[in-house]
Amino acid sequence: MDELEDFYSANARLGGVSTLDVESMWAVFRLERTGHEFYVGLAERIDHPEAAELLRRNGTEELAHARRILKAIGLTLGEEVEPTEEQLACHPVPLPDEIDADLLALVVAGEQQADAGYQAWADQVDDPEVAKLLRLNGREETIHAERVARAVELMQASATD
Repeated sequence: MDELEDFYSANARLGGVSTLDVESMWAVFRLERTGHEFYVGLAERIDHPEAAELLRRNGTEELAHARRILKAIGLTLGEEVEPTEEQLACHPVPLPDEIDADLLALVVAGEQQADAGYQAWADQVDDPEVAKLLRLNGREETIHAERVARAVELMQASATD
């Protein structure tokens, strides 16, 4: 298997995709699976248990997003699909040793952009069930942004105590 681009590069590349075809859906599937690793990595690097739990919840939901994308691929192809080992591979997620509020603010913005991207993709698909799955993923990305913003508030409040 060729070396995978990192999580951030893959995210940026998908941000430029206006129409979601099956190949792009597989890329989203991998990116959502990697989102779990991203959030677990963030949670491990912050010293606030409640904020870390919010981040881990986001990570768990990223796996649910991947399962929805897998279902959308199957609906688009008209048959159930099983990912290959290669498709299951996650992107590398380079993270700094310490996570601060400035970095998490970028995550908030990224999650909000992800919602907008999912809604735009949903507008482009013909299958209403696929559109529904995409819209649900998008709405949950906004919830992720809200959780990360709450984590920032918690971290900042404990820093001033």
